[in-house]
Amino acid sequence: MSNASNVGTSEHSLGEAIERLRGKWAAITAFGVLLVILGFAALFFSLIATIATVTLNGVLFLIAGAAEIGIGMHSRSWGRFFLWVVGGLLYVAAGILCIVNPFLASVVLTLMLGAGLIAAGVVRAYLATQIPAGEPRGLVFLAAAVTILLGLIIVTHWPLDSVYVLGTLLGVDLLFHGVGWVSFGMGLHSRA
Repeated sequence: MSNASNVGTSEHSLGEAIERLRGKWAAITAFGVLLVILGFAALFFSLIATIATVTLNGVLFLIAGAAEIGIGMHSRSWGRFFLWVVGGLLYVAAGILCIVNPFLASVVLTLMLGAGLIAAGVVRAYLATQIPAGEPRGLVFLAAAVTILLGLIIVTHWPLDSVYVLGTLLGVDLLFHGVGWVSFGMGLHSRA
């Protein structure tokens, strides 16, 4: 049997996928409501959310570091061994810092986040200048300006607000994702 004959039977359309989800609208909406509740909780308890976020990142850094060290142990050349093991040890050190002292780690991570947002905004602004003159580029400039502004706000309030920034961003992210899922679930219900 050729691949061409299987193509029509194995592909699904987006409409078919949405139809299959229509019966699960209540579960999707409930999931969204849960995310909204968790988002408000993270905003209200932003210090605790920051510590939890940094500690979880620490655990993930430890796992990634152990994996890189394991890969390095199986390398066939000294150069690869050295790079994998050093990279893994850096991940392990970052993981230990995040777990042992999440406050200090939040200060470091917040500064890196602010600097990264400023750099990303500058790159977006440059890319906006590369869009042809006849094309709409105003939204790209706006996105660049908002990204730079957010990065500047984070950096100028650093290090005093560092213990709240990551938890607040987690709360906002959960809140927006939750609203999206609630909207999607309710949209499925209204079409039923």
